[in-house]
Parts: sequence; C-alpha cells; structure tokens
Amino acid sequence: MKSFLVVWLFDLAAKLPLSVLHRIGSKLGWLTYLLSGKYAARLRENLGYEYKGRPEADFRKVLSANVREMGKSISELPWIWRRSLEEVLRKVQSCHGLDHLEAARQRGRGIIFLTPHLGCFEILSLYMAAQVPLTIMYRPPRLAWLDEVMRSGRLRGQTSLARTDIGGVRTLYKALKRGEAIGLLPDQVPGNGEGEWAPFFGRPAYTMTLVGRMVESSGAAVLLCYGERLPRGAGYVLHFAPLEFVLGTPVTRQLNAALEELIRACPTQYLWSYNRYKLPRGALPPDVIKEQ
Repeated sequence: MKSFLVVWLFDLAAKLPLSVLHRIGSKLGWLTYLLSGKYAARLRENLGYEYKGRPEADFRKVLSANVREMGKSISELPWIWRRSLEEVLRKVQSCHGLDHLEAARQRGRGIIFLTPHLGCFEILSLYMAAQVPLTIMYRPPRLAWLDEVMRSGRLRGQTSLARTDIGGVRTLYKALKRGEAIGLLPDQVPGNGEGEWAPFFGRPAYTMTLVGRMVESSGAAVLLCYGERLPRGAGYVLHFAPLEFVLGTPVTRQLNAALEELIRACPTQYLWSYNRYKLPRGALPPDVIKEQ
C-alpha cells in the first residue's frame, strides 16, 4: 500500500514542469538546512574548509546556492524517474567532451564512468545508457518502497544495476570483460579493507581502491563525468573528461585530485554535506597508519 502511494505521489509530482519542481526544491533545500542542524553544520564545515582564506562573501554565495541546488536534486527525481525516457533525454541541452566517449568506445575494452556526488547523476546515467550498455553500482536504500521507485526509474534503456557487495563487484568485472560500461561514485566512502587514505580537499579521506584494480585488470578507459543542472529548469549540460593514471603516484591520490578539479568547476552543485571524511568501521585512522 505504501509503495503504491509513493508511486502515485511521484507520478503526481512528475506532471509538474521541471522549472516548478526546481523552485519547490530551492525552498525544500532551505527548509532542510534550517531544520537540520547536523546537515547544516557538516555542509558549512566541508565547504568552509575548501573556502578557508577566501573572502567571506564568496563562501556565503556558494553556500546559499548549494543549499538551493541540493533541494533541487531531490525535487527533480519524480520528473526524471517517472517521465518517459525520451522526454527526459530531451532535457540534455548539450554535451562537452562527447568525443572522449566515442574514443573510449573505439578502444573496445570497456568504459569506467566516474561521477562524484555532483550535479544530476540520474539524467547522466540514463543518457550514458542510451549510448552504451551500462551497469551501475548502487546501494539499495533501507526503505523498500523507495528502492522500488528508484529501480523503476533507473532500469531503463540499457541500464543494469549491481549491488555494493562482492557479487556486485563481480558483475562489474564481467561487464567490462564484455567491453561494456560501468558507473561508480568514486567519492563514496568504501568499507574497511576496500580503500586507503588519500588527500581530498586537504584532508585525508578513505578512498576506494576498486577503480585502480579494475583499470589494471581490464585496461578499460576511465571517464570523469557529471550532469550540470541549468537555471530555471532549462535542462542539463553533460561533461565528460578522460582520466589516465600515471605510474609512481598512488591511484587514490590521482583520483581525488581529478575529482577536486571537477568539483571546483561546479562547486555549487556538489554534495558538500556528504560525510566524506568518516572513519569506516574497523579501519585505522590515518594518523595511526602514519605512526606505523
């Protein structure tokens, strides 16, 4: 019953224009910021660390815009998940670096799409799956009714989903072996034993090693990408850029440096409130590792 009600509400919201949903999202973002002290504090801390030493006006301008954009990232989901795939893809106004995608396809050794918590991931994955078979690693939400809506919205076109467990990792490897594409959130904190500490905006962050292992075993091309949200519901601009790792420097350090550059190009749409610097259960803190 709850699942049916949620789908009905999502379908009802999806009837609204995207511009209206984004206006609602802006208000929702501020409401969340004002009512959730923990969310607001982490957002200010993470963003403030990056903007340390810069004019206070610059920090406040990005903070205000970020609060609104994070609200939009929620309010746009019914439109993207419940509208027809053709209508959703028409909201992609342009693509920067699409030639890198074609070059990666020509290599024929698979593609690893890496997109941080930046912009609109949902439309980005649907667009990529319209170009190539795509398997996305995802963490099922705790709420069963939300998982059902999420899966129905994502499993369109040539999209497949792989859970964040050992079985899901095997699924990703198999997709690369077939020369297909996979999608990962490279700034998601991995579990203990699945990452290592590397600098991220000047602070140690536990960073996944899976990307490096996959590149080494498959020879797949790596593309950084994100979907930039345009003002007033005008649509989205997709950005693609190649990432090649060089020998002699840990892959995790190179990965985080590349992500920083990507995020700095569109700082207002990054999920600064994400707990990127948390200590996974069972993992040693970075200062303990240095002492060893």
